[in-house]
Amino acid sequence: MPHIFPAHKLCALILNRGLLQHMINLPLIHRGKVRDVYQVDDQHLLMVASDRLSAFDVVLPDRIPLKGALLTQISNHWFDQTKNMVPNHLTPINVQEVIPAADADLKKRAVVVKKLTPLPIEAIVRGYLIGSGWKDYQRTGGICGIALPDGLRQAEPLPEPIFTPSSKAAVGEHDENITFSQTADLIGKELACQVRDTSLQLYRFAAQKAQEKGLIIADTKFEFGLDENGTLVLMDEVLTPDSSRFWDAKHYRIGTSPESFDKQFVRDYLETLDWDKTPPGPALPKAVIQRTAEKYHEAYERITGKPFRLED
Repeated sequence: MPHIFPAHKLCALILNRGLLQHMINLPLIHRGKVRDVYQVDDQHLLMVASDRLSAFDVVLPDRIPLKGALLTQISNHWFDQTKNMVPNHLTPINVQEVIPAADADLKKRAVVVKKLTPLPIEAIVRGYLIGSGWKDYQRTGGICGIALPDGLRQAEPLPEPIFTPSSKAAVGEHDENITFSQTADLIGKELACQVRDTSLQLYRFAAQKAQEKGLIIADTKFEFGLDENGTLVLMDEVLTPDSSRFWDAKHYRIGTSPESFDKQFVRDYLETLDWDKTPPGPALPKAVIQRTAEKYHEAYERITGKPFRLED
């Protein structure tokens, strides 16, 4: 059973998030749906994963306690596991060197990273036929222009993992699936090939590691940037329940839509409401918040093989 903080401590953590801006005395240069990015100097940024939750591209009013800390630590686990495959954005600079007043919570959810030039694509790898890929297959017999065999069923493994990139959308808009040819037009053929090959290598490695833990990675999203020398660098978050679709191998069945280790409880609840999926998002019941928090804890413990402790 995942380690879950008592309710009164979770409430305190939520309230303390309001003190975060006062603790981080750095220029805020970007606020995303779930992450805030601060300028450290010309070469470094402070990336802070919040407990905000986005569903259907809308940031909801309620937060999932410790979500940002859990996802940051899952990413750090994978960055360490894959650092010999591709450079990543992490630096050896400790958060407390930049924010001397950093508490245990901030140190778990923040990282000091290299400042990079982000590529204008999301590198998506699919190993199973699910989600938008399943809908695309039903409609066209393929995914993002890649032809697939006839007769595949929902959640069935693909003959081999495929690279199906998307272009990054402007704020408030949806990402758009693009072909490999369009990717090459955006970033150049040589770099597009490098991104594709690196993404597939990362996915195969992570899928094998996850399988050893009784988990299936159905699909995942990577983001890359270029450093000052033009070197490809893995960035943002990596192989978390928010950027990947994790399934429990024990409950996996072809022909179904397996439950994933992410915010599915939230999506399922929102689908029961008379809500048009535009801002503002509706409030969440405490039971949905708690169950979602438990799934993030469980994902952390299954992936890393250790319990999450804020004080470590």
